[in-house]
Amino acid sequence: MSQQQRIGYLGPKGTFTKMAVDAFFESGDFHSFESIPACLDSVEHQQIDTGVVPLENAIEGSVHLTIDYLIHHVNLSVIAELTVPIKQHLLVHPDYNGEPITRLYSHSHAIAQCHQYLHKHYPEADIEYTPSTGRAAELVASSGKTVAAIGNYLAAEEYGLCILDENIHDYDNNHTRFAVVQKEAKTLKVKDHPVIKHKTTVMVTLPKDFAGALHQVLAAFAWRRMNLSKIESRPMKTGLGNYFFLIDVDQPYDQVLFPGVQQELAALGCNVTVLGSYPSYEIEIPFTAKNI
Repeated sequence: MSQQQRIGYLGPKGTFTKMAVDAFFESGDFHSFESIPACLDSVEHQQIDTGVVPLENAIEGSVHLTIDYLIHHVNLSVIAELTVPIKQHLLVHPDYNGEPITRLYSHSHAIAQCHQYLHKHYPEADIEYTPSTGRAAELVASSGKTVAAIGNYLAAEEYGLCILDENIHDYDNNHTRFAVVQKEAKTLKVKDHPVIKHKTTVMVTLPKDFAGALHQVLAAFAWRRMNLSKIESRPMKTGLGNYFFLIDVDQPYDQVLFPGVQQELAALGCNVTVLGSYPSYEIEIPFTAKNI
């Protein structure tokens, strides 16, 4: 009997990452981590085989901690991407009796996704950021009756909380992309989900900041008719003005177009690193909120 694959995710229980993991994987030996770096470090040191961490939210943009840690601290490959709908709820202790809420807990991205709601309904409440929405729910369960958390229905069920208000995010089209990463390629046992596209993510660094540098980089893709779905710059952390570009190409890595791009950019003095070529899945999750 083969050993189950060890799969880590941003925890604790009740996070959106855990919901994505439950919906995507058919089986595995699952481990939760309190932070994104802890999860990625565990994959890097091969304490687990696969890690799942948030990568980008449709409202708040990229999760910079994930991107920077993948670039600067670990050497991992992105082997899949999961796009999951996000629905945020206001969670309270089961003994809550209508008293004014004085403190709100959640992850910084969840707080930002509900900014207008909080501004309108709880302008006086103190905001405290937590490593995850699951951790926020855990704090409310152990705290008191005048605090609340922003999280999902799974967090409410896991920690015995009540959903005071449903779907409090400011925009309906709220989705998060999660990166599935590995140190060494291992086959995943996953459920049947539609693949919406295949992508390749590359990192491009420039030899120096010169006029037209980004134009020349993009031209290498453009004349080959390679569609770019995302271009983002992040600091190299080597000094002011030093950046790398993270580029998502909407096609799998091949042995013709991509080597041509790499050779052309190398001639310009650029360095190109392929971070992964992978399928992008769209995950459907049944969001049946339960007022428990």
